[in-house]
Amino acid sequence: MSAISEEVVDSASIAAASTKRKSLWALALRNPAVIFGGVILLIMLAIAILAPYLGTVDPTRIDPASRNKNPGTEITYRLDDGSTAKRVVLMGTDSLGRDVYSRVLYGTRVSLMIGVAVAAISVAIGLVIGLVSGYIRWADGFIMRIMDGLMAIPGILLAIALVSIWRAGLITVIFAIVVPDVPRVVRLVRSVVLSVREEPYVEGAISVGTPTWTLMFRHILPNTIAPLIVQGTFIAAAAIITEAILSFLGIGIPPEIPSWGNIMAEGRTLFRVFPHNILYPGIFLALTVLAINIMGDGLRDTLDPKMSKKV
Repeated sequence: MSAISEEVVDSASIAAASTKRKSLWALALRNPAVIFGGVILLIMLAIAILAPYLGTVDPTRIDPASRNKNPGTEITYRLDDGSTAKRVVLMGTDSLGRDVYSRVLYGTRVSLMIGVAVAAISVAIGLVIGLVSGYIRWADGFIMRIMDGLMAIPGILLAIALVSIWRAGLITVIFAIVVPDVPRVVRLVRSVVLSVREEPYVEGAISVGTPTWTLMFRHILPNTIAPLIVQGTFIAAAAIITEAILSFLGIGIPPEIPSWGNIMAEGRTLFRVFPHNILYPGIFLALTVLAINIMGDGLRDTLDPKMSKKV
């Protein structure tokens, strides 16, 4: 009898959560903010994937004879076989003669990868810790004091400190940005768990002897998906900006790997004379972050039960 009751509770909660998610996603796809942000992000993703086929050259190729050329200038460059050819540099060149257009397009790959990786890792780690903290009462106090300690340190300062400890690189930058973001996810998940665990269907599952881990991952976890999706978008946007800041300061992505941050860092000394070195990567950075934030706002308005009535 207990097994039958547990199965009924499981089926009811899963069906209710599935129906709710489908209706919310249908509303999200009708939200102009979600569509606008999503379209811009898809364009940026297409640029990142198709960068080698969009008229780019090797973004690390140095050409001293073509240093600091303005956008639209025609230059002559030497091919690998020793011959020469002419081409127009759409976004100019930097102080080492590298093509800014190619570097900006290839830098899209790095920035999007860091944003997605940081959001995914932060949400995954924060979800597990938040579930444990919110449901297991004796562990809550210990876990939350650690999270409060991490949140007491400004995120950018903590990221700078972590990058300074280890050698700068892609993995190091991702790790340094993830650490300050995990406590925010933990607090979000914990607040959802504290609310959901008092729901009748959860109490019903407890009454029929459902194991703790089954309760957490089958009954409580689905309720955290919507707020985590929204939080993940904001984490991704913040991660892209943080990477740009770290690279701009010279402690993020190594200079040989093109990213929007180090492109702007290398062009800041000649900004007054050749502003294109900062202007174009800055535009791409601003558009990407704006698109993610707009899409996140649209998802929040739709997936939040209090806001969805207004959509």
